[in-house]
Amino acid sequence: MSLPPFATARHQRLWPAVATRTAGEDLAHDADHVLRVYAWAVHIASEEGEDTDLCGAAALVHDLVNIPKESRDRPLGGELSAVAGKELLEDAGYTPLEVHACAEAVRTSSWSRGLAPVNRVGVVLQDADRLDAIGAIGAARNFATAQAMASRGATGRFYDPADPLGRTDRELDDVRNAMDHWPRKLLRLQEGFHTPTARTEAARRHAFLLAFMEQLESELSGAPTPYGA
Repeated sequence: MSLPPFATARHQRLWPAVATRTAGEDLAHDADHVLRVYAWAVHIASEEGEDTDLCGAAALVHDLVNIPKESRDRPLGGELSAVAGKELLEDAGYTPLEVHACAEAVRTSSWSRGLAPVNRVGVVLQDADRLDAIGAIGAARNFATAQAMASRGATGRFYDPADPLGRTDRELDDVRNAMDHWPRKLLRLQEGFHTPTARTEAARRHAFLLAFMEQLESELSGAPTPYGA
């Protein structure tokens, strides 16, 4: 697995260490995820007149530390990845100021931490990372995460049989029910994108999520119940 042709020399130096660190991760946070976020970060930066080299570098190191979703320490993933990325960025030839800019972008990238970006690299990184959380890829990653949690002992399922789409006033539980993650996070992401480039793509992907939910509801409502009378 290699970087695309538009990768800079410093990105090329950075990638082998990143690829090693992300090998064997769950499918929602593997090297392919990193590469998708990287490609979108470079694209958004190019379209919005930002530094493509720094934005791409931040994307490459943004998920070096993957904390399981069900862990209470989940919100610390961005902060720990920022710390882990500093040495890799230095080794790839980034200056102290550039390393700081990338690390701050990574530190504020996590949805679960709820931090706003503190620089333009962070703006681009948040947009690129959150694009990978919605649309068809986002749906696939959601179900992959649910399976990963189940493999670690969580009692999981695709949806709550009595309320598959989380439309009642029950408390949402996205460790137990994969579809609860949609109203809890995925459907809320569209309103938080910063750049016009990302907002345009986010609208297209958000529409897919709505269509998927409509199809799921149709299939469940039209099928015989497997749960008895």
